[in-house]
Amino acid sequence: MEIFGIPTALLGSQLLVGLINGSFYAILSLGLAIIFGLLNIINFCHGAQYMMGAFVAWIALTRFGVNYWVSLIAAPLIVGILGVVIERLMLRRLYKLDHLYGLLLTFGLALIFEGIFRDQFGISGESYEVPELLSGGVNLGFMFLPIYRGWVIVASLTVCFGTWYMIERTKLGAYLRAGTENSQMVQALGINVPLLITFTYGYGVALAAFAGVLAAPIFQVNPLMGSNLIIVVFAVVVIGGMGSIMGSIITGLALGLIEGLTKVFYPEASSVVVFVIMVIVLLVRPAGLFGKS
Repeated sequence: MEIFGIPTALLGSQLLVGLINGSFYAILSLGLAIIFGLLNIINFCHGAQYMMGAFVAWIALTRFGVNYWVSLIAAPLIVGILGVVIERLMLRRLYKLDHLYGLLLTFGLALIFEGIFRDQFGISGESYEVPELLSGGVNLGFMFLPIYRGWVIVASLTVCFGTWYMIERTKLGAYLRAGTENSQMVQALGINVPLLITFTYGYGVALAAFAGVLAAPIFQVNPLMGSNLIIVVFAVVVIGGMGSIMGSIITGLALGLIEGLTKVFYPEASSVVVFVIMVIVLLVRPAGLFGKS
């Protein structure tokens, strides 16, 4: 069976690949949007923190025998604590300065982290086995769906929309938003705003590490896996609107699917289609599709 002259199996497989990539774009851009929207920091270290999440899971499995399910919780927690340390010791000094200072600091940290991991593990990449519970696949008739890839989509969407609900619909989220807009008033109500800000950065970093653990069984775990992805993720954030939570989620998923379809109909453009869309959006709506002017 064919659609527009393209075999259904090929079209379905590329849409699946696009949806998987879109899931990673969504969860990574969500972390960036949270950090920028609530802290006004452009976290260029996000890709390195994604890479560290994958490496923590790989080291935990190969050196200590810690399974995937424990790493799915432990790796974001460990990398998130590192994020808290970075916020406490470095980023806190930059909140009242221009965005460029935060960008330069986090870019430098990204280079340092990547350099450390390249020195220790090289750049050839390490494999991470799919957990036994999620091995195998399901025959959908027109294509074969690996169970793990289906799990990645479900887990990413659950975390993304759960995060959106926490920020937009709960009292904690209201405190976070109010604390960034008028910290003195919120502190007068007895709320520890600096602690909320630290929690926000740590949570955004933990999202990146969570995505790294999800990616470990699919991609090779290597020190450059974050730098290869972060530029596309920044483009997703710009298209969705800097600081827009829902914009990051929807745009990430949509661009992943568009990228997958482009590989079917015009493979040569698949590596640049996201950036072409970004240029068009910036010309028409500089604040992004879901951003505020």
